[in-house]
Amino acid sequence: MEAIKLKMITNELNQYAGMVTEESIRDMVEAVKAANRIFLAGAGRSGLAARAFTNRLLHMGCDVHFVGEISCPPIRKGDLIILGSGSGTTQSLVVMGEKAKKVGARIATVTMFPTHMIGQMSDVVVTVPGSTPKKAEGEKNLAESVQPMGNLFEQMSWLVYDSIIMALMEEMNQTVEEMMARHTNLE
Repeated sequence: MEAIKLKMITNELNQYAGMVTEESIRDMVEAVKAANRIFLAGAGRSGLAARAFTNRLLHMGCDVHFVGEISCPPIRKGDLIILGSGSGTTQSLVVMGEKAKKVGARIATVTMFPTHMIGQMSDVVVTVPGSTPKKAEGEKNLAESVQPMGNLFEQMSWLVYDSIIMALMEEMNQTVEEMMARHTNLE
């Protein structure tokens, strides 16, 4: 029974992967390459996926920070903040985006709802399919999921972030060995 549920999840991911556009992935890759420093933020499980992306960008040799960590410096002009928000309305992330805009930083988002507040303020938007009980009344999900809550969006976000890393590896001529040399040795 459990293997059947796993197959349902992987089939769902495969079904909706084609809804993420190559153009949006390319735009995110270019934004990351152009940034002086990269900041990431997300709440809940979307935040966990963003943390994993932060870690991989570190392995790529990027100057990267997760917002809220004690070692996070101030954002400045020429920097990029990537906000992971399924709903596109997470208030704390809206505030971060407004602060980033005010200092001249660029904003990117990974979201289900590109027309919501965070998508509207963003320079780069990657629209990721998913379903959520947090949608506005009358609003439709981009996908129907057999999974609970926002699982599909969170999983798709993780895979989108990984695909961006793979594209960056090619463009920046990074090898797994070079990335591994930047991996923590304090484990």
